Amino acid sequence: MNTFVNKTLVVQLHTSGTGRFPVFVHLGYDAADPYAVTAVFAHEGQVLAHWRLDREMVAEGLSRPVGVGDVRLRPAGTGMWQELRLEFLGDARPDGGRHRAVVYAWAPAVAAFLRETHEIVPPGRERAPVDELLADILATG
Repeated sequence: MNTFVNKTLVVQLHTSGTGRFPVFVHLGYDAADPYAVTAVFAHEGQVLAHWRLDREMVAEGLSRPVGVGDVRLRPAGTGMWQELRLEFLGDARPDGGRHRAVVYAWAPAVAAFLRETHEIVPPGRERAPVDELLADILATG
Protein backbone atom coordinates (compact mmCIF):
# COMPACT_ATOMS: atom_id res chain seq x y z
CA MET A 1 0.00 0.00 0.00
CA ASN A 2 1.18 3.49 -0.87
CA THR A 3 1.82 5.66 2.20
CA PHE A 4 2.67 8.91 0.39
CA VAL A 5 0.70 11.47 -1.58
CA ASN A 6 2.45 14.19 -3.55
CA LYS A 7 0.81 16.79 -5.76
CA THR A 8 2.11 19.92 -7.41
CA LEU A 9 -0.31 22.78 -8.00
CA VAL A 10 -0.01 26.20 -9.53
CA VAL A 11 -1.29 28.72 -6.99
CA GLN A 12 -1.51 32.50 -6.96
CA LEU A 13 0.72 34.49 -4.61
CA HIS A 14 -0.92 37.83 -3.84
CA THR A 15 1.47 40.69 -3.30
CA SER A 16 0.53 44.23 -2.37
CA GLY A 17 0.81 46.59 -5.29
CA THR A 18 1.38 43.98 -8.01
CA GLY A 19 -1.62 41.69 -7.56
CA ARG A 20 -1.34 37.95 -8.09
CA PHE A 21 1.36 35.93 -9.79
CA PRO A 22 1.70 32.17 -10.22
CA VAL A 23 3.99 30.02 -8.09
CA PHE A 24 4.17 26.28 -7.54
CA VAL A 25 3.18 24.57 -4.33
CA HIS A 26 4.33 21.01 -3.79
CA LEU A 27 1.94 19.35 -1.35
CA GLY A 28 3.10 16.24 0.45
CA TYR A 29 1.58 13.74 2.83
CA ASP A 30 3.31 10.85 4.61
CA ALA A 31 1.27 8.33 6.62
CA ALA A 32 4.18 8.18 9.09
CA ASP A 33 3.22 11.76 10.06
CA PRO A 34 -0.55 11.42 9.64
CA TYR A 35 -1.63 14.79 11.01
CA ALA A 36 0.57 16.92 8.75
CA VAL A 37 0.63 18.18 5.19
CA THR A 38 3.79 19.83 3.91
CA ALA A 39 3.57 22.76 1.53
CA VAL A 40 6.71 23.87 -0.30
CA PHE A 41 6.25 27.03 -2.34
CA ALA A 42 8.64 27.53 -5.26
CA HIS A 43 9.20 29.94 -8.14
CA GLU A 44 11.72 29.61 -10.94
CA GLY A 45 13.38 26.66 -9.22
CA GLN A 46 13.88 28.40 -5.88
CA VAL A 47 12.08 27.50 -2.67
CA LEU A 48 10.23 30.53 -1.35
CA ALA A 49 8.83 28.96 1.81
CA HIS A 50 8.25 25.61 3.48
CA TRP A 51 5.30 25.13 5.81
CA ARG A 52 3.99 22.16 7.78
CA LEU A 53 0.21 22.38 8.03
CA ASP A 54 -2.40 20.49 10.04
CA ARG A 55 -4.30 18.22 7.62
CA GLU A 56 -7.63 18.68 9.42
CA MET A 57 -7.18 22.46 9.42
CA VAL A 58 -6.62 22.46 5.65
CA ALA A 59 -9.79 20.41 5.19
CA GLU A 60 -11.81 22.73 7.44
CA GLY A 61 -10.39 25.79 5.67
CA LEU A 62 -12.14 24.71 2.49
CA SER A 63 -15.52 25.37 4.10
CA ARG A 64 -14.97 27.94 6.88
CA PRO A 65 -12.34 30.30 8.31
CA VAL A 66 -9.81 28.56 10.57
CA GLY A 67 -6.59 29.53 12.28
CA VAL A 68 -5.63 32.23 14.74
CA GLY A 69 -1.84 32.02 14.75
CA ASP A 70 0.74 32.08 11.97
CA VAL A 71 -1.52 30.23 9.50
CA ARG A 72 -5.06 31.26 8.62
CA LEU A 73 -7.23 29.57 6.00
CA ARG A 74 -10.65 30.33 4.57
CA PRO A 75 -12.73 29.73 1.49
CA ALA A 76 -12.73 32.45 -1.15
CA GLY A 77 -14.53 32.83 -4.44
CA THR A 78 -17.70 31.12 -5.56
CA GLY A 79 -18.95 28.64 -8.10
CA MET A 80 -16.31 27.26 -10.44
CA TRP A 81 -13.73 29.69 -9.03
CA GLN A 82 -13.75 28.34 -5.50
CA GLU A 83 -10.43 29.05 -3.89
CA LEU A 84 -8.72 28.34 -0.61
CA ARG A 85 -7.12 31.50 0.78
CA LEU A 86 -3.99 30.73 2.80
CA GLU A 87 -2.44 33.50 4.87
CA PHE A 88 0.99 32.98 6.42
CA LEU A 89 2.56 35.27 9.00
CA GLY A 90 6.33 35.16 9.26
CA ASP A 91 9.14 36.77 11.17
CA ALA A 92 9.03 40.29 12.55
CA ARG A 93 10.00 43.18 10.28
CA PRO A 94 12.15 46.12 11.44
CA ASP A 95 9.05 48.35 11.51
CA GLY A 96 7.41 46.10 14.12
CA GLY A 97 5.02 44.37 11.72
CA ARG A 98 5.36 40.82 10.46
CA HIS A 99 6.15 39.44 7.06
CA ARG A 100 2.94 38.21 5.46
CA ALA A 101 2.08 36.12 2.42
CA VAL A 102 -1.35 35.39 0.97
CA VAL A 103 -1.78 32.52 -1.45
CA TYR A 104 -4.88 31.42 -3.36
CA ALA A 105 -5.24 27.77 -4.39
CA TRP A 106 -7.99 26.25 -6.50
CA ALA A 107 -10.16 24.58 -3.81
CA PRO A 108 -11.21 21.50 -5.87
CA ALA A 109 -7.53 20.61 -6.42
CA VAL A 110 -6.77 20.89 -2.70
CA ALA A 111 -9.87 18.81 -1.90
CA ALA A 112 -8.73 16.13 -4.38
CA PHE A 113 -5.31 16.01 -2.68
CA LEU A 114 -6.98 15.64 0.73
CA ARG A 115 -9.23 12.82 -0.56
CA GLU A 116 -6.10 10.93 -1.60
CA THR A 117 -4.62 11.38 1.89
CA HIS A 118 -7.90 10.16 3.43
CA GLU A 119 -7.66 6.96 1.37
CA ILE A 120 -4.32 6.24 3.05
CA VAL A 121 -5.25 7.35 6.59
CA PRO A 122 -8.94 8.15 7.10
CA PRO A 123 -9.76 11.12 9.36
CA GLY A 124 -10.02 9.94 12.96
CA ARG A 125 -7.76 6.95 12.27
CA GLU A 126 -4.49 8.83 12.64
CA ARG A 127 -2.04 7.23 14.99
CA ALA A 128 0.93 9.01 16.51
CA PRO A 129 3.83 6.65 17.29
CA VAL A 130 4.20 7.95 20.85
CA ASP A 131 5.17 4.55 22.32
CA GLU A 132 7.91 4.05 19.72
CA LEU A 133 9.19 7.60 20.21
CA LEU A 134 9.32 7.16 23.99
CA ALA A 135 11.12 3.83 23.61
CA ASP A 136 13.71 5.45 21.33
CA ILE A 137 14.27 8.28 23.82
CA LEU A 138 14.65 5.89 26.74
CA ALA A 139 16.98 3.58 24.78
CA THR A 140 19.37 6.41 23.91
CA GLY A 141 19.53 7.59 27.50
